[in-house]
Amino acid sequence: MDPEDSRIQRALRAPRAAAVAGILFCVLLITSELLIWLSIPAKLDGPAADVISHSKTIELALNLLPFAGVAFLWFMAVVRNRLGALEDRFFATVFLGSGLLYVAMIFTTAALAGGLIRVLITEPQTLVQTGTYALGRAQVYQTMNVYAIKMAGVFMFTTSTILLRTAILPRWIALVGYVLGTALLLSVGIIDWIPLLFPAWVFLISIVILREHRSTVLEAK
Repeated sequence: MDPEDSRIQRALRAPRAAAVAGILFCVLLITSELLIWLSIPAKLDGPAADVISHSKTIELALNLLPFAGVAFLWFMAVVRNRLGALEDRFFATVFLGSGLLYVAMIFTTAALAGGLIRVLITEPQTLVQTGTYALGRAQVYQTMNVYAIKMAGVFMFTTSTILLRTAILPRWIALVGYVLGTALLLSVGIIDWIPLLFPAWVFLISIVILREHRSTVLEAK
């Protein structure tokens, strides 16, 4: 195979990989969050019995989070590869830092919640009476809905700026990213569904990338 043809084929595969990873991340994260919302009472001081009765569903939701994190890392890697020589060191640093911290928050949340559920099943009375249950729930909530959401907002701002500077995607996607990123940065757990804005935006980017990839393939043929 001609080296130039091989290079073109690799370039065509990269956008498709980013789109697939982004869609997979969106589906896994939203599914996990919906399962948790349906299984755990909204109030932090809610009865532990409700959590125990839905422990299997919660464990399934928590087991989806690592796969969502891996898919997001793949999405980041392919997008950065797409930038190539257009990458700016300053924005690339914030892009990678905020994305990696977001994934770290997801993993931390899953680990904290998973450990809390395991102990709650075996020793519910001790966990509730000592206040450990309430503390654990508060830590999980703060990690996911405050710190992770803020990192997601920073990632959206940085990515939107990169998209505007490089013009590798339509301008309106970056503008939407600024609006949604502002909502994430300014939110303080007031709206329950606010964490869904980030995976929804990644899904939007993935769909646009996939459509442009198909158009590029058709033109190449």
